[in-house]
Amino acid sequence: MSAVAINHLFGFPETIEKLILPISRSGDGNSNESRVGGGGGSNNIPIDILESSKKYIFYLDIPGISKSDIQVTVEEERTLVIKSNGKRKRDDGGDESEEGSKYIRLERRLAQNLVKKFRLPEDADVSAVTAKYQDGVLTVTVNKLPPQPPKPKTVQIAVS
Repeated sequence: MSAVAINHLFGFPETIEKLILPISRSGDGNSNESRVGGGGGSNNIPIDILESSKKYIFYLDIPGISKSDIQVTVEEERTLVIKSNGKRKRDDGGDESEEGSKYIRLERRLAQNLVKKFRLPEDADVSAVTAKYQDGVLTVTVNKLPPQPPKPKTVQIAVS
């Protein structure tokens, strides 16, 4: 289903479409067009995006990664980039580890190189981006610019 069809179905405004269609979904930094829901592999990390009247807020669950291993930048004027080269370490049994013990089921993925890119809308204030990492949740806030009143345009009248 195309993004246009999804927007029409759910009544999303165009700014939401631009936010929920990440630019890149590949962990190696290659820029591929992606669809709603994000990419595959390590970038299949769910993200919630909230739009209010004054800001956009991005929520990512990335537990077990050190705050120092996460980078949030704005590139090319309107591209929000969230990266992490950190790797969560697998617990090898903790205090109860014994020689010869092994996992019999592994469902929790270890994060690899995370790269998420989002095209920000025109009303995003790229100079006012903040990020907070607490309890395994990264929260990135992008303030909105105040609405600009339309400027009247004077039209020259040609004499014929």
